[in-house]
Amino acid sequence: MSAEQVSSLCDQLVKAVTVIMDPASTQRYRLEALKFCEEFKEKCPICVPCGLKLAEKTQTAIVRHFGLQILEHVVKFRWNNMPRLEKVYLKNNVMGLISSGTQSILEEESHIKDVLSRIVVEMIKREWPQHWPDMLKELDTLSKQGETQTELVMFILLRLAEDVVTFQTLPTQRRRDIQQTLTQNMEKIFSFLLTTLQQNVNKYRRMKTDLAQEPKAQANCRVGIAALNTLAGYIDWVALSHITADNCKLLEMLCLLLNEPELQIGAAECLLIAVSRKGKLEDRKPLMVLFGDVAMHYILSAAQTADGEGLVEKHYVFLKRLCQVLCALGSQLCALLGSDSDVETPANFGKYLDSFLAFTTHPSQFLRSSTQITWGALFRHEVLSRDPLLLAMIPKYLRASMTNLVKVGFPSKTDSPSCEYSRFDFDSDEDFNAFFNSFRAQQGEVMRMACRLDPQTGFQMAGEWLKYQLTSPVDTGPMNSKTGEGLCSIFSPSFVQWDAMTFFSESVISQMFRTLDKDEIPVNDGIDLLQLVLNFETKDPLILSCVLTNVSALFPFVTYRPEYLPQVLSKLFASVTFEVIEESKFVVSVQAPRTRAVKNVRRHACSSIIKMCRDYPQLVLPNFEMLYNHVKQLLSNELLLTQMEKCALMEALVLISNQFKDYERQKVFLEELMAPVAGLWLSPEMQRVLSDPEAFISYVGADNKIADPVLEDPSGLNRSRISFCVYTILGVVKRARWPAATEEAKAGGFLVGYMPSGSPIYRNPCTEQVLKLLDNLLALIRTHNNLYMPEMVARLGETFAKALDMLEVEKNAILGLPQPLLELYDSPVYKTVLERMQGFFCTLYDNCFHILGNAGPSMQQDFYTVEGLATQLLSSAFINLNNIPDYRLRPMLRVFVKPLVLSCPSEYYETLVCPMLGPLVTYLHARLSQKWQVINQRSMLCEDEAADDNPESQEMLEEQLVRLLTREVMDLITVCCVSKKGVEHNTTAAVDGDDDEAMATDVTPSASAELTELGKCLMKQEDVCTALLITAYTSLSWKDTLSCQRTTTQLCWPLLKQVLPGNLLPDAVSWFFTSVLKGLQTHGQHDGCMAALVHLAFQIYEALRPRYAELKAVMEQIPDIQRDSLEQFDSKLLNPTLQKVADKRRKDHFKRLITGCIGKPLGEQFRKEVHIRNLPSLFKKVKPSLETDVLENEDGEGLTALFEP
Repeated sequence: MSAEQVSSLCDQLVKAVTVIMDPASTQRYRLEALKFCEEFKEKCPICVPCGLKLAEKTQTAIVRHFGLQILEHVVKFRWNNMPRLEKVYLKNNVMGLISSGTQSILEEESHIKDVLSRIVVEMIKREWPQHWPDMLKELDTLSKQGETQTELVMFILLRLAEDVVTFQTLPTQRRRDIQQTLTQNMEKIFSFLLTTLQQNVNKYRRMKTDLAQEPKAQANCRVGIAALNTLAGYIDWVALSHITADNCKLLEMLCLLLNEPELQIGAAECLLIAVSRKGKLEDRKPLMVLFGDVAMHYILSAAQTADGEGLVEKHYVFLKRLCQVLCALGSQLCALLGSDSDVETPANFGKYLDSFLAFTTHPSQFLRSSTQITWGALFRHEVLSRDPLLLAMIPKYLRASMTNLVKVGFPSKTDSPSCEYSRFDFDSDEDFNAFFNSFRAQQGEVMRMACRLDPQTGFQMAGEWLKYQLTSPVDTGPMNSKTGEGLCSIFSPSFVQWDAMTFFSESVISQMFRTLDKDEIPVNDGIDLLQLVLNFETKDPLILSCVLTNVSALFPFVTYRPEYLPQVLSKLFASVTFEVIEESKFVVSVQAPRTRAVKNVRRHACSSIIKMCRDYPQLVLPNFEMLYNHVKQLLSNELLLTQMEKCALMEALVLISNQFKDYERQKVFLEELMAPVAGLWLSPEMQRVLSDPEAFISYVGADNKIADPVLEDPSGLNRSRISFCVYTILGVVKRARWPAATEEAKAGGFLVGYMPSGSPIYRNPCTEQVLKLLDNLLALIRTHNNLYMPEMVARLGETFAKALDMLEVEKNAILGLPQPLLELYDSPVYKTVLERMQGFFCTLYDNCFHILGNAGPSMQQDFYTVEGLATQLLSSAFINLNNIPDYRLRPMLRVFVKPLVLSCPSEYYETLVCPMLGPLVTYLHARLSQKWQVINQRSMLCEDEAADDNPESQEMLEEQLVRLLTREVMDLITVCCVSKKGVEHNTTAAVDGDDDEAMATDVTPSASAELTELGKCLMKQEDVCTALLITAYTSLSWKDTLSCQRTTTQLCWPLLKQVLPGNLLPDAVSWFFTSVLKGLQTHGQHDGCMAALVHLAFQIYEALRPRYAELKAVMEQIPDIQRDSLEQFDSKLLNPTLQKVADKRRKDHFKRLITGCIGKPLGEQFRKEVHIRNLPSLFKKVKPSLETDVLENEDGEGLTALFEP
C-alpha cells in the first residue's frame, strides 16, 4: 500500500482524534469521529503502518497514544491471522520504538510508556518462549541503552507478571508455559532487577547533591522506583530462596533504602510483601535476619525520621507501610517460634517491642489500630507470652490503651493531635465514628488477653482511673448539651474520659474474675471501689450511664459480700426514675419530653436490674420482698414510668421468682403480678376495641386531626395501656420457666410426664395466665392485619395518613444509611404525634408476634394443644396478607413462624404445622414471584418511562425489602426442611447480611444435608411438597445472590432427592433442570453462585438423565452447545459398563457443555473476545511432520524461532 494512502488516512485519523478529545466538540461530531476510529481499527488492512506513523515522536502525545492503541488492538485481535513476516515487522518496529522512539525518561508521558509496555507484553503472551526464545536477552540489550529503555523494560516485566500470575488473564496452557519459563529464568531475572536497582541507586546517591547533575540523578531515581515496583510484582510469588539468596542481600538493600526519601515507600512496600510471605516454615527462617541489629537500626531510624518531619502525606503513608512491616514481622516471629522449633527469641525482641509500642502511642488513630492484631498474637503466643520482656510490656500497653480508648480525633474537630491525621484517613465524622467503634472493640479483646497474663496490674490501673474520674471536676467543654445547662454532650472532655475509663474497667475486671482463683480475688479493694461508685452522685445523664456500667462491672464482688446488695439495688432503682427537671423553662403542665440521654439512663438501669436477676438470681432471692415492694410502689403511679420500663422491672421479678422452684408459689405470684393486666385486657371495653378495627383506630386516636402535632396527643394514655398489656404478656412468656435440673423440677411440681421418646414434659407456671389472654391477643393481631385494608387506611385521620408506614430509622437501616452522629444522645426527643403513632404500631405488631413466637418454647404442649390452634392462627396472623407490606411480613416470619415451627414437638406436625405452612408457602411464592417480575420489568424499561411518583430512593427501598423478604422466606423453608449435621440453625440468621459475605459461603452442597423430620412430614403432603419445590427452584432466578447461593447449596437437592423414588412427570423434571439453568443465566457472573448452580445442574442431569431423555432435549437448546461433545458425555453416562471418569473431569466436561447459558457480568457481555492460541507443548517432544515445509506454514504454529533478534 502506498505511502500517500497511509499519509492521507493518518491525517483523517489525527483530525478524528482531535475532535474526540476536544471538549468543545458537539456530541454528534464526537460520536462520528469515534465511529470512524473504531471502524478503522476493526476493518482497515493497513493498521500497522498507520499505527507506526501515528506513534512517531513528532506527533502530539494524544495522537501517539492513539497510534500505539491501534498497534495493541492489532496484536490482541488480529495476531492469529497475520502472516509471519508482518508479525516480525511489527515486533521489530515496536522494539525500535522502545529503543529510540520515545522521549527521554523525564519528559515522556506515563500513558505512552504504559501502552508501549502493554504491546510488548501482548506479543510475549502469544509467542514466548517457543517462538521467541531470546526475548529476555533482547530486553537486557535494550536496558543497556540507558535509563529511558531500562524503565520501559521494568514496566514490561511487571506487566507480564501481573497478567500471568496475579490476574491470570490468559488460557491455562499459555499461562503454564510462561510461568514455568519465568520460574526457570528467575535467578537471571532477579539478579537483573537487583543489579538495575543497585546501579541506579548508587548513581542517584552520588549525583543528587550536585545541582548540575540534577536531571541525571532524577532519571536514575525514576529507574530505581520502577525497579522497586517491578520487584514488588515478583516478591509475592517467586520461590523464597530468591528473596533470601546471597545472605538476604535483597532484604538488606531494601532496609538501606528505607532512609532514602524518594525510594522509601517503594522499598517499604517490597519489604512488607517479603515479610508477609507464607510457605514452609523452614524456608521462612532466613526472614528472621530482619530482627538483627543492622535491619532493626534502619527500620527504626527511618520511622523516627519520618515521624519527626511532622504530618506530610508522603511521610505518613511511609509510616503506615513501616507499621505494617513491623506487624508482619511479629506474625512471622509468632509462626516460627514454637515449642518444637529451633528458632530462638531474637536478641532484639525488646527493641522491637519498644518500637512497636511507639506506633501504638502515635497520635494517628489509624496507626494505633493497625498494631492491635499483632499485640493480640504476641499475648496469645505459647512461648512469647511467658517472655519477661513481653510481660514487662503489659503495663505499658495498658497505659497506652487508657489513652487510646478516649474517643478523640474527629476529622472535623481540632481538640486533639489525632484530628489532623484523621483528616487524611476519614471522609467524615460518621466514618471515623464507625472505625473507632470497631477499633475500641478490638482493643477490648487485646486488653483482655493482656490481663489474662497479668490480671492484678490491670485491675489496679482500673481502680486508680476510676478513683481519679470520681474526684475530677466535670468539664463540659465549649458545647453545651441540649439536655440542660452545665451537662455533658457526647463530645465533652469529661464524658469521653468517663466513657473510656468505663470500657477499660469493664474489660479488665471481667477478665480478672475469669482468670484468678476465688481466693486470689482482691475482694476488699473491689468492695471499696463499689462503695465509692455507689456514693457518687451526679445529675448528668451521660456520666450516670457510665456510673451504672461500673456498678454492673463491680457487681461480682457482691457475691463475696451479699450485705451490699440492698445498696446496689437502691442505686439502680433511683436511676430507673431519673429526670433532669428544669421547672423554670416549661409551664408545669407541659413537661419537656426526655432527651435520649435521659431515656438511655433509665433503660440502662432497667437492663442492669434484669441482668443482675438473670445472672445472679440466687444472690438476689433473699431480697425478693424488698424488690417486689419497690416495683409495686413504682407501678402504682401510671405516669411515672414508660410501659417498657414497667415491664422490664416486672421481668426482673419473674426471673427471681423462677428461683422459688415451686410451681404453686410461682403460679400464685404470676397471677398476682398479672392481675392488673388481666383486668384491663379482659374488660368488655378492651375486648370491643381489640376485635373491631374501627373501634381500635378511634381508641388509639389515629382517626383524629390534630392541630399541634408536638404537644397535643389526647389518646396517648389509651395507646400506652395497650402497650403495657402486650409488653407484660411478652415479658412473662419470655422469662417464666421451670428449674433446669430435672430433680428440682420434679420436686417443685413442674414435671407432668414423659414423651414417648423419654424426654420430660414440663408445665410453665405462667401458662394459665397467658392462655386466658390469648383470645384477645389473636383478636388484636387480626385487627392489626385488617388495618391495612384500603377502607381502613382511608379512615386514618389527616395527621395520621402515614401512621402505618415504616419508621425513618427502619428505612435508613435497610438502605444502609448511617445515623447522624452528633445528636444521637442529645436533643430532646420531640417526636411528632405521627412519629409516636408509627412507633406504636410498629412495636405493637412486633411484640404480638414475639409473644406467639415465644409461646411454643415457653408453654410447650400446653400451647400446641390449644383447641383449633391452627385454625385460630390462620384466621388471625395470616389474614389479609395481600395488603400487608413487606416490612411487616418479614418480622412476622422471623419472630413468629420460625420459632413456632422449630420448637413444635413432632406429634403436632400433622395437626398444626402442615395446615399452616402449606398455604403460607404457596402464598409467599406467588407474592414474591410477582414482586420479582415487577423488579425485572422495571430494570428492562427505559429510564424515561419510569413514573415520577415513585422516586429512585423509594424504588431502591422496595427492591431491597423484596430481597430481604426473599431471604427470610428461603431461610424459613431451609430451617424447617434441612438439617445440616453439626450446624445449629441460628433462629436470627444473618438475613440482612451484606451481599459480599454471600461469596464466602460453601459452594458445593454439603453431602450431609438431610431432610429433618419436619421436612419429611411436609414433603409427604402433596400440596406442601409442590409448594416447597416450586418456591425453591423458582427462587434460583430471582436477582438476589445471597438467597440463590444458600438455596442452591442447602435446599434444592435434598428436596428433590426426597421425590426421586416416586414417578415424576417428564415435564416436571425438565422444569427443575431448566430452572437451574435459568439461575445460571441470572447469577453466572458470581463465582460462588455459578459453582453451586453448575454442581446442582450436574447432580440433576446425572441422577435423572438415564430415566428421562427429555433432559437431553433441554441441553440441546443451550446456545452454542457442541452436539458431538454432548453425545460423548451422554454415551459415557448411559453406558454403565464403561469405567467412570473422575468426578471432577465429568463435572468440567458438563460445565463446558452448558457454558452458553452461564450469565456474564454486564462489563463483559459486549466485550470483544481475545483469543490466544496455544503453542507447541514445551514438555512433550512433538515429532515434526516431514512433508510440510516449515516456512510455508503461514499460521506460525510450527515455527520454533519466529522472532530472531
